Amino acid sequence: MSNPDNRLKLFLVHEAALVEYAAPIVGDRGRAEDIVQEAFIRFNPGHENGGNPESTDLRQPVAYLYRIVRNLAFDWVRRRATERRYEHLETTEHELAESVSVSPEQEIIRKQTAISVRNALAMLDEKNRLALEMHRIHGKTLTEIAAHFDISVATAHRLIRSGIVQLTLALTHEDEDA
Repeated sequence: MSNPDNRLKLFLVHEAALVEYAAPIVGDRGRAEDIVQEAFIRFNPGHENGGNPESTDLRQPVAYLYRIVRNLAFDWVRRRATERRYEHLETTEHELAESVSVSPEQEIIRKQTAISVRNALAMLDEKNRLALEMHRIHGKTLTEIAAHFDISVATAHRLIRSGIVQLTLALTHEDEDA
């Protein structure tokens, strides 16, 4: 089954059944047709994606074609579920931001807290401050921080932990003074 013309003929014979197979998985006949077309591109290398059609001789081409369709359909379902989760999170965050009204007093407290944290960060040792900012603000992993400073992961963890302790102490002392 290495001849592209034979693959095309086989695909055309089974195309309607493949669409019927994919439609219940994705829940949409139009999407199922798109998936079947993508499956043909993967099934018939050498034409659309530049592969060598002679290198893929199949023993069970129909089963292989169905497997491609099935995998593409499930991939689409998973991808769509992930997109919906993120859409829901974005909507929820937006609604939350709109629904929470902040009083002027709360806004002043928030700004004063931000200033206190900024001042406390400025008092930290530079390496501790950078490691803490990389981890907590920029979301860097311990491995990335260790690579940046050319230290071990354990040492990067100690830098961050030490920075948190120093920051906490500085903020606690500031609260006691106020």
